[in-house]
Amino acid sequence: MTTAETRAEPLSIGEVAERTGLSVHALRLYEREGLLIGPVQRSTGGRRRYTEADVQWLLICVKLRESGMPLADLKRFAELVRQGPGNEAERLQLLDAHQQRVEAQIRALEGCRSIIAWKVDVYSEHLSRGEAGGLWDPNS
Repeated sequence: MTTAETRAEPLSIGEVAERTGLSVHALRLYEREGLLIGPVQRSTGGRRRYTEADVQWLLICVKLRESGMPLADLKRFAELVRQGPGNEAERLQLLDAHQQRVEAQIRALEGCRSIIAWKVDVYSEHLSRGEAGGLWDPNS
């Protein structure tokens, strides 16, 4: 069986959970909350059957959520994508606002990293000299 044939086969909820890092519970929640682009297909037995396109969309959703996109914004983005062409400017506006928030978080983390690196250097220097003088001591 080729990779292309495998991709054309529907995926179970467990397989999608494994590929996306989302739990089965989270996948059901995403579906209930309207975060998927289309309805999840069902087998004759009622089991969810996902497509490769569903997986690719979910991977984008995971990254948007991991980067702090509010659920309401993600819902709106999914809604706009489901509506199809004609609302790209609004999609861009959502993504641009999120990008700006992420870039602000990165700048704040870089500031934190520089303070931590400075403290690591201070402690390393004092430990290499075998002295604790100059380090904060709550008892002094």
